[in-house]
Amino acid sequence: MSGTIHIVGAGLAGLSCAVRLADAGKRVALHEAARMAGGRCRSYFDPTLDLTIDNGNHLLLSGNTAARDYGARIGASDALVGPAECEFDFLDCENGQRWRLRPNASKLPWWIFLADRRVPGTGPLDYLDAAKLLFARDGATIGETMRCDGVLYEKLWRPVMLSALNTEPKEASATLAGAVLRETLAAGGAACRPLVAKGGLGHAFIEPALAKLQSQGVAPRFGARLREIVFESGRARALRFGEEEIEIGPDDCLVLAVPPWIAAELVPNLVAPDDFRAILNVHFKIAPPPGQPLLLGMVGSVSEWLFAFDDRLSVTISGADRLMDTQREALAETIWREVANATGLPDDLPPWQIVKEKRATFAATPAQEARRPGAATAWGNMFLAGDWTATGLPATIEGSIRSGYRAAELAGDL
Repeated sequence: MSGTIHIVGAGLAGLSCAVRLADAGKRVALHEAARMAGGRCRSYFDPTLDLTIDNGNHLLLSGNTAARDYGARIGASDALVGPAECEFDFLDCENGQRWRLRPNASKLPWWIFLADRRVPGTGPLDYLDAAKLLFARDGATIGETMRCDGVLYEKLWRPVMLSALNTEPKEASATLAGAVLRETLAAGGAACRPLVAKGGLGHAFIEPALAKLQSQGVAPRFGARLREIVFESGRARALRFGEEEIEIGPDDCLVLAVPPWIAAELVPNLVAPDDFRAILNVHFKIAPPPGQPLLLGMVGSVSEWLFAFDDRLSVTISGADRLMDTQREALAETIWREVANATGLPDDLPPWQIVKEKRATFAATPAQEARRPGAATAWGNMFLAGDWTATGLPATIEGSIRSGYRAAELAGDL
């Protein structure tokens, strides 16, 4: 396409698409319904805490190739921080046992033979069962593919897979779990080093992208809510934003990078995920104690992952539908008790904020995986982007950026 590429949606999928296209010298017009970019991957000032916080906490890994390429393109490679080697700290909140998972860098997993590198109470052979996920049949669940009980499952596989898939692992797609495993542990510890946007998601992914696009002549139109796509003769012909209509010329094309429920309203007969899972994040305005790891996995508790930022402690709970109707203050008190026990901080509840995302991701079940559309559509000049499209990965930052790149390749003939 040699004309203008219209991108609707300035979340991470839309931004990564725009960055890739602008880098290739394409003309880009970026439209966003909200007053700010980022979608679920954004930072904002919270007056209750008097702090800038993230909409939700996100963990990346050193093997997330698209995310790291995107960071390099926007000049934010140093915004993600983590340990020099692959290591994950865990705490069993029921018995106080702590351990550090330390896979070795190479693909040959000799770390499972060393007791101080693996989960306590497990042996080397226990880890082989998860390899079945690498060869899972299409449509199978994790529960149908591997053992979903025992020490290793409860202390490693369940928390890791729940975090990656945001769906109870037993009912989640085995092929999606296998894709995650293939790009992480099966690729060696060098691909599993945890990375966190310690300065905030906006600082790492959004603000540098907007600045770069601005320098390339791409200025997003905020507050531009797309009401209708006019289709004609097998192509998208116009975009209607309320009273305004923008013509899509013969050489122009469209990338739709919006949530699946919005895409389903705009695109006739689009099959897309329609079942979603919640994520809950709790932010506490208190500095972490000295020595607190950047990331702590918590098992046997309501809390699941504890992130240590300079000015706050933040907890992320995946598959959190069961907590959406829980009274906020009671929930904050429960989670703080767990955090205080984990960190040694006082029991007094510090200032807090809860962020509930009821439709954070699509449910990563086989049925929903089958509903994920590809980037190309029945309309020759329209393409889709978003972590809900068929990226081969669950709904993650890495998957979102890959979807943006794929749409850019198709729309820009890159």
